Amino acid sequence: MRSGPVKKVIKPGDSLFKSKLVARVISHVMRNGKKSVAEGVVYGALAKLNEDKKVALDMFENAIKNLMPKLEVRSRRVGGATYQVPQPVRYERSQALAVRWLIGAARKKKGKPMEEKLAEELKNAHQGIGDAIKKRDDVHKMAEANKAFSHFKF
Repeated sequence: MRSGPVKKVIKPGDSLFKSKLVARVISHVMRNGKKSVAEGVVYGALAKLNEDKKVALDMFENAIKNLMPKLEVRSRRVGGATYQVPQPVRYERSQALAVRWLIGAARKKKGKPMEEKLAEELKNAHQGIGDAIKKRDDVHKMAEANKAFSHFKF
């Protein structure tokens, strides 16, 4: 039995930009608890975006905003059949999906250091192209295709 609502943990921003979004990306890039390596990768990628920190941070935030989905499909069982029901996405989940897709698309590329792959994927997302944007478009297309089932909302 649950003992009340879950309290949201408020994490501090990263050390260089004081941004919670950058801290979130660093946490997602991190493997095996090596946070300093992840910070190096993310800060290096942001440095490759632009020499000016403010412009680089703006490009980064714009890239994440471009990746954030507005709708997604969720499975819903109704009378023995399972329907893919389109639902609006909460801001927190939308941001989490965008970060996940960005890092996943960067990791899929081969032959370059992670820093360069992440910088390239951020540039592409900023311009509205690339693998991560394609993933977001696929999610939106799926939601659009299943619009007929929207009356089965949760």
